[in-house]
Amino acid sequence: MKSTPYNLVMSALFAGRKGDRPPVGNPTSIVCQELMDACGVSFPQAHLDPQAMAELALAGHEIVGFDTVMPEYSVHQEAAALGCQVDWGDRDRMPDSKNFPYEDFSDVQIPEDLLERPSMRVVLEALSILRRHVGGKVAIVGKVMGPWTLSYHMTGTQNFLLQIGLGEKEKVNRMLRQLAPVTVAFARAQFQAGADVVVLADHATGNLISPSHYQEYLLPIHKEITSQIEGPLILHVCGDCADRLELFAEAGFDAYHFEWQVDARMAVKRVGDRISLVGNINNPQVLYQGTPEDVYRQARYAIEAGVHIIGPECAIPLATPLENLKAIVEAAREGY
Repeated sequence: MKSTPYNLVMSALFAGRKGDRPPVGNPTSIVCQELMDACGVSFPQAHLDPQAMAELALAGHEIVGFDTVMPEYSVHQEAAALGCQVDWGDRDRMPDSKNFPYEDFSDVQIPEDLLERPSMRVVLEALSILRRHVGGKVAIVGKVMGPWTLSYHMTGTQNFLLQIGLGEKEKVNRMLRQLAPVTVAFARAQFQAGADVVVLADHATGNLISPSHYQEYLLPIHKEITSQIEGPLILHVCGDCADRLELFAEAGFDAYHFEWQVDARMAVKRVGDRISLVGNINNPQVLYQGTPEDVYRQARYAIEAGVHIIGPECAIPLATPLENLKAIVEAAREGY
């Protein structure tokens, strides 16, 4: 009997056990304009309405063939609930925050009804809808922003990184520790609503901070977060993070979602026995600009390297051809 998509994904997450074939997973958004057109649901509606959000997530499984469904397409759900003015974009544009409510590093006012704020509630309701439709059959993936990314949204990326460069350790740590409970609360709520696994996106990437800064500021907080959230977690950090793979493995996450800049064979060799690996098909050159054959070759490279769950390296460009996404699925099913 063949494994279900749910079993394939969850087995790959836990100790990287092999199923009938490699699972194809979507820790971040695989929504493109052609997918919106194919299912009749578009942005910004799918950021704001739970039914639309769930339907677009289901399309990733039913139309493309992914083994996961993931209904959160922006990185601004928590930011909106914490006071950011968010432009929710349109069919051709992803959402964007228009202000930084705590750029003076004043104390963050976390609303008592945080999880009831519209931008948070829509995700939780969409997860519940997905649970009713595909629970136990397809892996349902939630997504939260970690305290480092939330600090970017609250204070401004350049402003936050400047404080680190100036050695303002107390100021930086206070911001991170004020925001970590938001990450924990939203992740717990997503598991209760129906998520099987949650992606924690925290953009402490190699081109912005050093491994020593990750180790000093964020690793202790990540260890606390992973111990407080009762459910499997995938860490997502963009960019070249080859110099901090062992630190990510130490932080307590079940998996790491990584980019093409980190070679799959190298990553598997270094940390693949300690943390499952998810990814790492290049977005701009291969999925967006390449051919299905290019995508297929890169997916096969990741599979043969031993990557546990195959998928794009990050949220895909909105103009990505649908046939290129389907080529990932074809590569994973080849020979199985």
